[in-house]
Amino acid sequence: GVSGWMFVHPFDVLKVRMQVNQTQVSAMTTMGKIYTTEGIPGLYSGLSAAVTRQLTYTTMRLGLYEVIRDSIAAGASDIPFHLKLGCGLTAGATAATICCPVEVSLVRMQADGNRAPADRRNYKHAFDAMIRVAREEGIATLWRGVVPTVTRGAVVSTTQLATYDQAKSIIKSFGVSEGIPLHLSSSLVSGFVYCFTSLPLDICKTRMQDQKPGPDGKLPYRSVGQALVAIPKNEGVLALWKGFGPYFCRGGGHTVGMFIFAEQYKKMVKSYYA
Repeated sequence: GVSGWMFVHPFDVLKVRMQVNQTQVSAMTTMGKIYTTEGIPGLYSGLSAAVTRQLTYTTMRLGLYEVIRDSIAAGASDIPFHLKLGCGLTAGATAATICCPVEVSLVRMQADGNRAPADRRNYKHAFDAMIRVAREEGIATLWRGVVPTVTRGAVVSTTQLATYDQAKSIIKSFGVSEGIPLHLSSSLVSGFVYCFTSLPLDICKTRMQDQKPGPDGKLPYRSVGQALVAIPKNEGVLALWKGFGPYFCRGGGHTVGMFIFAEQYKKMVKSYYA
């Protein structure tokens, strides 16, 4: 996960900045603003939280998926697609629930540069963010937005992991053998499906985790359902896919990198223990 992430982190920062901005703004405009006001380091805001997320959430969901899938397969070479979807859903939901505090830290650190200087949180790193959130706002705040986080995690793992697995099986049936071409084509299919289906939930998650109470003391987004209605109502339906370009560069790019690196690491481990 970390290997694939290092190339796409700037796109994730760009995606978050576009999502928390409630006006229509292009990716190039947003990137220009980040570069002008924060320089190159601004494109790597929240990197410590992102690496922590890859070491925890991504490792956990990938590991759980293979463990659950292999236990269901019971020695068989493959399992039906609907069971792969179930494996992905279980793995993603479990990992997202446990790792929600890291997700909250990541979103806040990436979105901080979008705020006025006096209003910024200025977390030093992921662990500083989690400690301060717990101390200043209560431990429960570390699980703010847990419903969209878990829902998104379930959708991502269901579509990303199961689709990759299924795409590999289908492409191999055309005579393509194990190797980079198979892994690349399968991961591209997986990346597009996962990005399109998960972006609306990702936007709700970002808005809920970054929000602050309004003048009336109430939070603008109270639940996933309410956010899914309020965002398109106030900003148009396409607002649910705001930032799709950088999101696909981030999500699709990470999917390709993650699966290619994972396949190579597995090959190295099998070769070592052979």
